[in-house]
Amino acid sequence: MLLPKSKNRLQPRGRPYTGHSMMAAVTYLTLAVMLARTEKRRRIRAFLVIMAALLAALVGTSRVYLGVHWPSDVLAGWSLGAAWALGVALLARWLARRGRIEPEAPCEAETAEATPAR
Repeated sequence: MLLPKSKNRLQPRGRPYTGHSMMAAVTYLTLAVMLARTEKRRRIRAFLVIMAALLAALVGTSRVYLGVHWPSDVLAGWSLGAAWALGVALLARWLARRGRIEPEAPCEAETAEATPAR
């Protein structure tokens, strides 16, 4: 059988989110966003964010599959983690505009448009 035998392992609702899913989203998405700032190629930027989202999705899905969390708790954890990563991205952009950290690397397409044709 593919599904594990359920022994009613679902925890009573203490927190409205799962810490595993939230921390996976916080860690992987924040890392991807910060690494994507340094990358010039759009495909690599997209790859980093997609892989981070996939890893976070796998963690959350495994929590539901093992029967230890409700799907709504996993969704709440992902939402909190994604909100954190978005906040970090916006903070980094704000700090870069003020010259407090290095600016974001320009994409190849933006660099090609800015270069005059000879």
